[in-house]
Order: sequence, then structure tokens, then C-alpha cells
Amino acid sequence: MAPKLPKHMSGIAGEFLVAAELSRRGYIASLTQRNTHGIDILASSSDGTRQVAIQVKCDQTTGKEWMLGEKAETLSSPTLFYVFVRLHGGGTPDFHIVPSSVVAEFTSRSHREWLAEPGRGGRKHKDNPIRVFRDLERQFRDAWSSLGLD
Repeated sequence: MAPKLPKHMSGIAGEFLVAAELSRRGYIASLTQRNTHGIDILASSSDGTRQVAIQVKCDQTTGKEWMLGEKAETLSSPTLFYVFVRLHGGGTPDFHIVPSSVVAEFTSRSHREWLAEPGRGGRKHKDNPIRVFRDLERQFRDAWSSLGLD
């Protein structure tokens, strides 16, 4: 089992793993500069006729959710995708490829539901910028074809 990486290193590892997987599948993948807001990878079909932007979120836990910021509720475009990576402590990573519109709808709805539920001791939850995405049914696992680059 590989040692747990510092958070910033797991993010970098996730980006390189996604770029490598895209390349392995015959797509063109280019990592953006570290200060590019909201886009980690630009990917295109091998003939360059179709392009997408990718936001990578990487986690080293064995859980079934990924933490996001509140901007996930509004970050939506037909050509923007999230690739959620689960590292599994050095084993083969899992990739979940999700359209940004699905993430925006899920995070918005689940946050509203969380706010409506009573918290500890029946108290109302306090709003915060944390959002969560879950792929409990694993419907987005290895859904590379959803990128539309074939």
C-alpha cells in the first residue's frame, strides 16, 4: 500500500492519471497551467474536431463521495466535465466521468436537502460552502464515452 499523499500531491497525481488515461484511449490531453481557473485538462479527439474541458477531483479515501466548493452548483457547460478519481492507496484508480450539468444539479439539490434536514439536537444546519457529489450507483464509473470524443 502506498503512503498517503499530501492533499496537493493527490490533486496533481489525479490530473496526471486522467491525462494518461485519456492518452491511453487515443485522445489528446493537455494539462493547463496551475493557475487556470476551473479547468485542469483540455482534451480533444485525435483528429481535433471535438474538444472538452475537464475539472479533476481526486480523493485517497475509500468513501463514495467527493467534496466540492459551492461554485460546483453553477459551473455548468455542455463541454465541461468532472473526472472524479479515487486512488485506493496505490492500487488501480477508479475514474468517474460526469457532465458538469449533472454535478451542478446534484450538488444544488443535495445541499438544499441537507439544509432542510435537522442537524444535531434538532437544530437547523448552518449554511457553508461545502458541497458533495456522490456516484453511489457507479453509473459514471469509466464513462469515458460521455466525453463525446469518439
